[in-house]
Amino acid sequence: MEAYLDVEAVEKAEAQIDQFVEKRARERADEQKVADLWAESDRRERVKRRRENRAAWHDHEMHMSELHASLSEEHRLKAQRLMEPETA
Repeated sequence: MEAYLDVEAVEKAEAQIDQFVEKRARERADEQKVADLWAESDRRERVKRRRENRAAWHDHEMHMSELHASLSEEHRLKAQRLMEPETA
């Protein structure tokens, strides 16, 4: 008993396998594009957040600098008054 190969069925199966492989390759490429877009979006968000945090810290430090300068002046004047001669 000889086995016959159905060439048409084999070609059809090969075409289906090729289609499946190509579809998976496209899906993986699409998944990679989404991952790349997400990574870029995340990077931009981190840069933005760092800029905002830096600006907030700058404002805070400027406020503290002004506060300390004011306190320093206040204490300098108090110390100066302590050295003035007492009046009755």
